[in-house]
Amino acid sequence: MILTTTDVIQGAIIESYLGIVTAEVVYGSNFLRDFMASLRDFFGGRTASYEHLFEKGQREALAELEQRALRLGADAVIGIEFDTGTINVDQSGVLMLITATGTAVKMAVKMR
Repeated sequence: MILTTTDVIQGAIIESYLGIVTAEVVYGSNFLRDFMASLRDFFGGRTASYEHLFEKGQREALAELEQRALRLGADAVIGIEFDTGTINVDQSGVLMLITATGTAVKMAVKMR
C-alpha cells in the first residue's frame, strides 16, 4: 500500500478512484502533560510530550487510513492531508483530535 500526500504516483496509472477515506484518532488530556506544557508555555521552549503525542497520532491515523482503504480494494491512498483539533468535553478537559483524509485508488500499473 502506497500512502502519499501527492495526487499522483510517479510510474503508476490510476485505474479507478474508490472514494475518500478518513481516519480519526482521539486522545484524552493528561494532567501531567498539561502541567508540563503550561510550564513550557510560561518559560518558553518546545513541548516534547505533545509533539510525541501528535507524531503517534499521525502514525495511528495513517495505519487506520490504510486499513479502511484496503477494505475498499485500494492499492494506494493519494492526496493525504492531516488536520488537528480539540473537542471541549467539559470545564476540566479537552480531547485532542487528529484526522487523516485521502483518496483511495486502484492502480493499473503497480510500482516496483
